[in-house]
Amino acid sequence: MPLKNSLLLLLAAVIWGIAFVAQSVGMDYVGGFTFNAVRSLIGSAVLIPLILILGQKNSGGSTTAETTGSSHSSASTISNIRKRKDLIIGGISCGICLCLASNFQQFGIKYTTVGKAGFITACYIVIVPIIGLFLGKKCSKFIWAAVAMALIGLYLLCITDGFSIGKGDLLVLVCAFLFSIHILVIDHFSPKADGVKLSCIQFLTCGILSGIPALLFEHPEFSAICRAWMPILYAGIMSCGVAYTLQIIGQKNMNPTVASLILSLESCISVLAGWVLLGQQLSAKEILGCVIMFAAIILAQLPQKQAE
Repeated sequence: MPLKNSLLLLLAAVIWGIAFVAQSVGMDYVGGFTFNAVRSLIGSAVLIPLILILGQKNSGGSTTAETTGSSHSSASTISNIRKRKDLIIGGISCGICLCLASNFQQFGIKYTTVGKAGFITACYIVIVPIIGLFLGKKCSKFIWAAVAMALIGLYLLCITDGFSIGKGDLLVLVCAFLFSIHILVIDHFSPKADGVKLSCIQFLTCGILSGIPALLFEHPEFSAICRAWMPILYAGIMSCGVAYTLQIIGQKNMNPTVASLILSLESCISVLAGWVLLGQQLSAKEILGCVIMFAAIILAQLPQKQAE
């Protein structure tokens, strides 16, 4: 397994973990749909200059290739049409999944504790391999053991009170299922399309879809958005523009179960971010949860390296 891919996903998890602080602060000023709409549109806009820069570099190489002859022009045209179709369908599909998952999470947190929400959301590390089995994806015994360890670590890390299923818990459980589908959709389309363009279309789709209910039900005010400028910009530029792009690039040619295990480290990072930025203390049980989580990540990757 490429170490570069693992590091990209780990960096994405760190950014998302810190974004939990930005999300909680931003919700003091604007509604959930408004927050997700603005942050997603900013994330999409941030990627446009990068796409243009990369496009200019690629066009420089393609002009020299065109001078070699036109025998393969028809084949390359068909290939380009297929790639463009995969890009558009993939970007819209990822955007729909992301919109549904992020909004279910945003409103689920309103009706449940942060600890429960963190644990239930991270259940995607179990849901991903289960869904993957129906899609013909196999997982080694080491990965299944790592999933079990990660669940134990997440339980120690997140659950601080009695576990019961309420309205918010059910909303976040739906969110975990949708994030699992999102991971598998990315796994399907990331080898077929440009990662940065796919990410840009994903956020544009999510922003537009979140913006419709925001305008209908929340009636966002520009002054309120301006007051929340710092958490919105962090969530838009770092969490959306940077981290989700790292996820798409990092997941390319990678086992989606291992990817979901690495990404689930965001729950550990969110606790650390709350400790550093909000002054929340870590208990011995939470520290133990972090240690078990990191052990699960290492266990998930060792068999892959030995196989190579």
